[in-house]
Amino acid sequence: MPAIASIGEILFDIYDGEKKLGGAPFNFIYHVIKLTGKGGFVSKIGDDELGREIISFLKENNISHKHLQIDKKHPTGKAVANLDENKIPHWVIEENTAYDFIEQTEELNELVNNSDCVYYGTLAQRNSQSRKTIQSLFGRNVRYFCDLNIRQNFFSNSILESALSGADVLKLNEDELKLVCESFLKSQYDFERSSQEILSEFNIDLLCVTCGGQGSGLFKKGQYDFYSVEIDNVVDTVGAGDAFAAMLCIGYLRGWNLEKLNRFAAEFAAEIVKVKGALPGDDGIYKNFKEKMRNAG
Repeated sequence: MPAIASIGEILFDIYDGEKKLGGAPFNFIYHVIKLTGKGGFVSKIGDDELGREIISFLKENNISHKHLQIDKKHPTGKAVANLDENKIPHWVIEENTAYDFIEQTEELNELVNNSDCVYYGTLAQRNSQSRKTIQSLFGRNVRYFCDLNIRQNFFSNSILESALSGADVLKLNEDELKLVCESFLKSQYDFERSSQEILSEFNIDLLCVTCGGQGSGLFKKGQYDFYSVEIDNVVDTVGAGDAFAAMLCIGYLRGWNLEKLNRFAAEFAAEIVKVKGALPGDDGIYKNFKEKMRNAG
């Protein structure tokens, strides 16, 4: 199985009076590790109680914290969510937290150079320190998976352009697709045409556009697949996109075709929305999907 590394935010999602460990890059790699048994994660946490809780969680789940940097000055990240009537979270994300100050290190270089794919997003690039570190990893002999994950006002056109230009695989939702179209394309927005134009403009191999409960579209040059799955008993949608991204990345590296990629990613995400928070409380979901993946070849 190809080795996947993820870099970016790790933080506590706080909603409904509860605290859940999250951050898209962490949720992503957590699923990857549970599904494949391997993966590396790079971030920074505070030298505080929340940071110590993160290290304990990783140890309990047999996930390495070798590349988790400790910040003596800045606190561990937090995001406070309010769920709307459709159970969709709206976040208020604290600024100047530890993951804004990820440093470039020899250990980080070694991890990336020994990986087959590197995952990144845009939130951790809101501060110049982490942005410089993440962008220093581009252009190496690995694949790059960008999950745009635009949050609040924590982005700029230069951050978007760099993120898009570095990606072999790009995942974004339809609102983000419209923003990219408005920012970088000269044509009027159209779901399929704009997606194909972004593929061409930024030399992207695989583009995924998620449309919430409506389904998801996958695009490669000259190829297109749209898939939706019926979901009963939605608890919340927190982390659904991260679950989708994890399965999409695994399948992409294994060379699955578009139909198989879309179906597996959508069905895995559909299971995650049936549990509270981004990460399941037990490994039952992973066992089921590992079996499905084995049977599918």
